[in-house]
Amino acid sequence: MPVTQDQLKQIKTFIYEKACKVGFQGARVSDISTSGYFEAFKQWVDDGFHGDMSFLERNQNLREFPPQLHPNTCRVISLRYDYLPVNASFTKPLKDTSLANISRYALGKDYHKLLRKKLSRLCDALRTHFNQIEDIDTRVFVDSAPVLETAFAEKSGIGWKGKHSLIINEAAGSWFFLAEIFINLPLALDEPVKDKCGSCNACIKLCPTDAIIGNKKVDATRCISYLTIENKGPIPLELRSKIGNRVYGCDDCQLACPWNRYASVSSEPAFLPMQNLGASRLLELWNWTEEDFNTNLQGSPIRRIGYQAWLRNLAVGIGNGPFAPDIISQLEKKKPDANDMVLEHINWAIEELINKNGQQLNLQAKTKKLINCVESMLARDA
Repeated sequence: MPVTQDQLKQIKTFIYEKACKVGFQGARVSDISTSGYFEAFKQWVDDGFHGDMSFLERNQNLREFPPQLHPNTCRVISLRYDYLPVNASFTKPLKDTSLANISRYALGKDYHKLLRKKLSRLCDALRTHFNQIEDIDTRVFVDSAPVLETAFAEKSGIGWKGKHSLIINEAAGSWFFLAEIFINLPLALDEPVKDKCGSCNACIKLCPTDAIIGNKKVDATRCISYLTIENKGPIPLELRSKIGNRVYGCDDCQLACPWNRYASVSSEPAFLPMQNLGASRLLELWNWTEEDFNTNLQGSPIRRIGYQAWLRNLAVGIGNGPFAPDIISQLEKKKPDANDMVLEHINWAIEELINKNGQQLNLQAKTKKLINCVESMLARDA
């Protein structure tokens, strides 16, 4: 027996209410068309802006046609999960170059498993509650499959796509994860929302490496998040000094965004900073052994880049900091066990520090502007 319109309304209401109960802050429905979005994505890849992320070149048919990824899909439910942790400092790691500046999403536990479990709970509850309806078919996704998640989030009205390419929600800013449920029921569609970026270009102007290239596109090969996470090789020489102390990801475009004055703070305990990562000194992290790295970051998304890439990033951060003789000696201690990539960055950092000996360290102009921007927008330094 086909599902009635009244049942579809009940199912949609149930999904929205249950999504909030399991922890999501929003859920919206879109159709499965990727028209316009897929072509833009493919052009971005063809232009080489994806860098070495070759996985983005594969399975294009699955990305373009959701039913090929999960048969019988006719709707996509996009969900929002806020992640800005309580007491995550905004300006402190910008002002103090001896601190490790780590992207807020990575301060706590990895979000993939957490959100996938919540999505599974939601889908299980849906099938149990409507057990009189046969063959409710769902599949859940959390940033782990060829899904155009920002396209569906924008189409459904979770928010609009900002000039930094992230989704912005008028009431919650952009500090949130996206997740999706593919479902085989023709639920009523939600409407997209109006783009409210207007003439604001704050994210473009304040990007440290000029990675935002207009038309809501980011050149990943210049983006600090890509360079410190997805990039497996050396960080380009011409970009190292621009990275500053950002050793895992970068939040500058979000910090610059005026809509994030309305950002919600997450109550999720898993997103609280682990191992004092929100206030750790670069040298403290540099002195971790590989065993320390694996133990201290158990459950953290940072672990997936591996110890050598972690040392590469820290070397750049230290090299962009102030000179001190003991810093040089601590860098030297890692040389015997360093691979070629890390050794290159250690040598670069030592040379940078020696060249700054006796000089006052000044913050970069864009960093100063960002600090002023954040402090003028926020009543607190959370």
